Amino acid sequence: MAFSTNGSEESELYHAQIHLYKHVYNFVSSMALKSAMELGIADAIHNHGKPMTLSELASSLKLHPSKVNILYRFLRLLTHNGFFTKTTVKSNEEEETAYGLTPSSKLLISGKSTCLSTLIEGALHASSIDMWKSSKKWFNEDKEQTLFECATGENYWDFLNKDSESGTLSLFQDAMAADSRMFKLALHENKNVFEGLESLVDVAGGTGAVTKLIHEAFPQIKCTVFDQPQVVGNLTGNENLNFVSGDMFKSIPPADAVLLKWVLHDWNDELSLKILKNSKEAISHKGKDGKVIIIDISIDETSDDRRLTELQLEYDLVMLTMFLGKERTKQEWEKLIYDAGFSSYKITPISGFKSLVEVYP
Repeated sequence: MAFSTNGSEESELYHAQIHLYKHVYNFVSSMALKSAMELGIADAIHNHGKPMTLSELASSLKLHPSKVNILYRFLRLLTHNGFFTKTTVKSNEEEETAYGLTPSSKLLISGKSTCLSTLIEGALHASSIDMWKSSKKWFNEDKEQTLFECATGENYWDFLNKDSESGTLSLFQDAMAADSRMFKLALHENKNVFEGLESLVDVAGGTGAVTKLIHEAFPQIKCTVFDQPQVVGNLTGNENLNFVSGDMFKSIPPADAVLLKWVLHDWNDELSLKILKNSKEAISHKGKDGKVIIIDISIDETSDDRRLTELQLEYDLVMLTMFLGKERTKQEWEKLIYDAGFSSYKITPISGFKSLVEVYP
């Protein structure tokens, strides 16, 4: 890096050092958050009904007295990062700091429909972290494989299915279900997308978290959750909610609309094109009235919201390293959609950092 010579060289160097150190140690904030989730700090404060002092928290969490100061230092970082609040309370005529919840830490409260604890467990699972040790090897090998494959010798899907007895597959499904429950907010704001449909198939719909929300809002729609046999084989529904097993790369059950939530970003353009073409075939009986509903990220690097763009770009690297998938820009979505033979589309931002893409024949 070249530094200016107008007297600000030292200042520029210091700022560059801070920027670099910040990104080197970002993982500490992630791991501190994971520790807070595993300890159940948010649950303790929520169950207490009001902010808790350090001693109250340590007692509630059944921590050894030697760990109280360690808890304080974790809370100091997590409070700075916006996961807890600090207030002053009087205890035995002395003032103490009490820690309360923020909207972000409320997402860690167990049993709530918006709880995202399993998402933290899945994203920060040892298998997802350890693979980065092999990144240099991955870059220097002339093989079309994911970073996960380079590090472990198997692809992520095989790892999940093979390791199902240890709970890894269940953890992945729970994490996806937790994320899907956040869809309830977006569904309320975008009900018009589903109005008028008589049938819908949720492709790679897992255990049906999203489909159940749609079924709840629109009980008249005949909903089908379509996924692999090991995912839906033992699941049962009702008259207007059923589970069907199959392979989306071969065919998709017919319906008025096909829902692809968090699906296409797992795959490269060639395989995504195959899924979209099969989706188009599935809605062909409806003529121009059928549609494909995609929920995924649409990257906008020109956005003024740098934090949002950074999150989207980080997700892109997650998809790349785990699946050789990708998050797409509006231009990339347009090319993929038209290459699949569709005539038009509409992109609507939803759920903070995702978008809803309606695709028409």
